[in-house]
Amino acid sequence: MAHGSGQVTPAGLNAAISLLFVAGSACFVVGSFPGYLDAVGGTADGVTFFVGSVFFTTASASQLLQAQTPALASASADTQHRSARPRWWAWLPGDKAWVAAVTQFPGTLFFNVSTFAALAHNATVEFEDQHVWRPDVFGSTLFLVSSWYGVLAVRGIAARSGDRLPAGIAWLNMLGSVLFMWSAIAAYVLPDGQDLNSGAAVAGTLLGAACFLVGAALMFPAWHRAVHHTALQGETT
Repeated sequence: MAHGSGQVTPAGLNAAISLLFVAGSACFVVGSFPGYLDAVGGTADGVTFFVGSVFFTTASASQLLQAQTPALASASADTQHRSARPRWWAWLPGDKAWVAAVTQFPGTLFFNVSTFAALAHNATVEFEDQHVWRPDVFGSTLFLVSSWYGVLAVRGIAARSGDRLPAGIAWLNMLGSVLFMWSAIAAYVLPDGQDLNSGAAVAGTLLGAACFLVGAALMFPAWHRAVHHTALQGETT
């Protein structure tokens, strides 16, 4: 991905973002998979979630750089392997892709905090009934906002190019965000110390992470399709 000091290629950056989101989502799927907590214990389960949240944050930060650097967002056969320097700061409130990225990034930071807190708690306290970590409300709210802007950002691509994959990825991310919010609400602790619905909380995390995993994996063919479309456009002009 890196070419020269502080420079990356559009294709390399997109691949890195996809892989990081795949890795983060996979950690959340594994961490919430039935039986994993009992098999490895609370501390190892907490580590799994925390590592996953770090992957998410790294991917989200990279996606923000991509969104605010036009040279790195270009899926073109002519430019996808041309190195460019990321733009580290921008204010682009009219760009829906940038708004999606800039709201998603702090959401991942909330997940870093909550997963680390859960990990520290598991490392120092023995639970009679261990609970896996679930997405918190703040992070899930920002993910919902980000996902909605992501849907708006790709609206019209299918009409222009006939490619429905970007919209499919955006709606998968929206579904994942809805499921994370469902999980966060279900994990609300009642006055008696029990979760509102522990089973729903675990299921929301597992299914939401699965949606993010599939969406991240589909970023690879989506990029190649976009490159192919621009190449066809070049041939017809």
